[in-house]
Amino acid sequence: MTRILGIDVGEARIGLAVSDELGMLAHPLETVNAREGNPLKHVAEVVAREKVELVVIGLPRNMSGTYGPAAEKAREFATKLQKYSPCTVKFWDERLTTVAAQKQLHETGKNTKNSRSIIDQVAAVLILQGYLDSQAMLGGI
Repeated sequence: MTRILGIDVGEARIGLAVSDELGMLAHPLETVNAREGNPLKHVAEVVAREKVELVVIGLPRNMSGTYGPAAEKAREFATKLQKYSPCTVKFWDERLTTVAAQKQLHETGKNTKNSRSIIDQVAAVLILQGYLDSQAMLGGI
């Protein structure tokens, strides 16, 4: 089964999550500092290491359904990533995933300040799990 990488592209951090071999469950992987080194190269290395064939990138939308500057940054990230890696890239509506991630972490007793390093991973899990669930309902990836 194809492994899938979920990505939450942020201004400061990039959250990564990966699917299990069955393509049923998303698991947090790591948080990449978007402002240090070459984050695109690092993500491409993760794609190779994890044997990922599909990357699902969260595409932020406004509540009205329109796209803003954050969506443009996600699209730009996808375009640049494909220069480093031959993987297929799809986008997934990620409205409110960071809010949902913060809520889940708060429910486990973690506050936002102490959870910054993992909020983006949890958001990536939510993006990827949403995609995986939609594919399961359609009968496969």
